[in-house]
Formats: sequence, structure tokens, C-alpha cells
Amino acid sequence: MDQKIALITGATSGIGKATAITLAKMGYAIIATGRRAERLSALKDELPKNTPYLPLQFDVKKRKEVEKVFNDLPETWLKIEVLVNNAGNAHGLSPIQDGDVDDWDAMMDINVKGLLYVSKAVIPGMVERKSGQILNVGSIAAKEVYPNGNVYCASKHAVDAITKGMRMDLNPYGIKVMAIHPGLVETEFSLVRFKGDSDKAKSVYQGFAPLLAEDIAEVIAFAISRPSHVVMADMVVLATAQGSSTMVHKDLQK
Repeated sequence: MDQKIALITGATSGIGKATAITLAKMGYAIIATGRRAERLSALKDELPKNTPYLPLQFDVKKRKEVEKVFNDLPETWLKIEVLVNNAGNAHGLSPIQDGDVDDWDAMMDINVKGLLYVSKAVIPGMVERKSGQILNVGSIAAKEVYPNGNVYCASKHAVDAITKGMRMDLNPYGIKVMAIHPGLVETEFSLVRFKGDSDKAKSVYQGFAPLLAEDIAEVIAFAISRPSHVVMADMVVLATAQGSSTMVHKDLQK
């Protein structure tokens, strides 16, 4: 394949979907992964015509699934140049004493272990070729802990630490390792966190202009398009109205 290949996890919605579309417009062949087959199929129609596209349906938290998918990857799709570890989730917003252990497991399994499983499958090829870029999507929660965010914040702090470790370990091979840490982005994130309560989810983004998935996709595109000697190692991106993880200026009269 003549085109460079980009793999985006969690590409069925939000930042992942916007990133797949943006990188396809830049000329990348796209491997999109996700759990929802119908959304992966629909994504093809939103990419530029003739974009080489490989949808992979699996759950990043299931190690055996990840291993099987990548062991069976067609030879023409093996040379992955860009890996965007985007798949992630937040479940619940409770003080630690009221936390749901299943929620904790889901966040650690997807946000941390899922990122590691996919990276483990892709990195050896990059090391062999001494070429590649990895961008891990974290969160402002990787930099600040906020009330009731306990385990989610811990999972994103782990992503931050893993990114730094990756950068050190892969430095001898010329592989770029980056992280982007968004603040409030209007996606399905809050709908998942509040377990389908759409009114509660919508209230998170009322009274100010939040970031959009496309905003983060554009920053990712900028980061991976820098010259070979430049690494955008660590970025926090906030909406103008957001001063910190707990400070958002809302004008509810608008």
C-alpha cells in the first residue's frame, strides 16, 4: 500500500470518529476499531472516496480478542505508521466510598489495559521499522484530580505515565510518542458516564461553548504532521470557558 496507515481505536463516535475522518482527508489509509459493527460500517461512507479502509470490530479490554485481530491482520495493513489510542470511558461520578466496583473495572480495563493491549500489538512493527507515531488520548483528569473523579482520574493519570514511559523506551527507535489531554468535549462521554441519563449529560455542556470532537481531531492532525525532528509531546486542550477541571464559566442566560 502506497499510503501511510493510521489506526484509531474507539472510532465509532466522538473524537475517534472525527480523527478517522480528518486523517483520511490528509491522505492516510484508515484502520478503525470499535465495538459497534454498524457504526464502523457507516463510517466508511463519511470518509473521502477511495480511502483505503479496514474496520476492525473488537473490544480493546479483551486481550485475547486484541491478539487474534492483530495476528490475523492482512499483510497489506501491517505497516501501521500512526496509532491513536483513543478508546476510553468514564462510568459514574461518585465519592470513593459509594463507587461501583464494576465501574472501576470498566475504566481501568479500557482506559489503561486496553491501551496497553493495542499498543503491544502495534509497537513491535514500529520498532522493527524504526518508524512510527503513537498518540494517546488522555484527559485533563490526567493532570488534575477532581471531586468524585477518583478512579477515572487515576486511569488517566496512568495514561499520562504510560505515555512518558513509552517515549523513553521507544526513543532509540525514532518513534514519536505524544499525548493530548482534552477538557470538556461534547461527545457521548457524559451520556456514558451518567448511564444514559440524557438530561444530566446535556447539562454538563449548557451555558458555554464546549470543545467539539473535530477540535481535538484537528490538534491530533497537527501533532502528527510536524517535521520528523519535532514531537508535540504533551498537550492540554481546553474550551475557552474552562479554567481548570472544576472551573467553567457558564452564562446560563444565553
